[in-house]
Amino acid sequence: MDYINELKNIAKANGGIIETKVAALHGISKAMLYKLCKAEKIHRIVKGQYILPDDMQDELLSISNRSDKIIFSHETALFLHGISDRTPFEHTITAQSDSIPSAAIKTECKVYYIKPELFELGRTTMKTPAGNIVPTYDLERTICDIVRSRNKLSTETFLAALKHYAQKPGKDLNKLYYYSQQMRISNVLRHYLEVLL
Repeated sequence: MDYINELKNIAKANGGIIETKVAALHGISKAMLYKLCKAEKIHRIVKGQYILPDDMQDELLSISNRSDKIIFSHETALFLHGISDRTPFEHTITAQSDSIPSAAIKTECKVYYIKPELFELGRTTMKTPAGNIVPTYDLERTICDIVRSRNKLSTETFLAALKHYAQKPGKDLNKLYYYSQQMRISNVLRHYLEVLL
């Protein structure tokens, strides 16, 4: 078997990332991946994930592939929605309060926790800068998250997000209000938006 060609095909089909479990389905063992890694034919990103030497790692895809119980939120969601032009220094995710992300994810990301019944509220998918699809929150949910966590964010990030949202064509104020009621922040949100709208 031409392992490298097979791995190139796997990488191409999976946003550049080669996962141990996917390689195994193609007849490439962990031992072979280890051997190829030692020979610098592939590079290890984290446990169970590799990329080819010439490929750029899509951090967001790498993180999201490690758990189906996380959604990109806050500063990372603002970045994906084009409201923040700065790539976040540390990616932000939301997890259910009854599930704990892995140590690898917690090391790389700032984690916010939310009640399980609010976890799926506003969930959508978006393309990363590398063109891969990852789970994130829609813009209205992201604004609600920003307001809810305003004491944990820089004032600059918080105010810039609200200003951009207020000026954005196509914003859905009904959806924003509905989410804010579900998250019990409608009065706080109204206070900030009355100034901006």
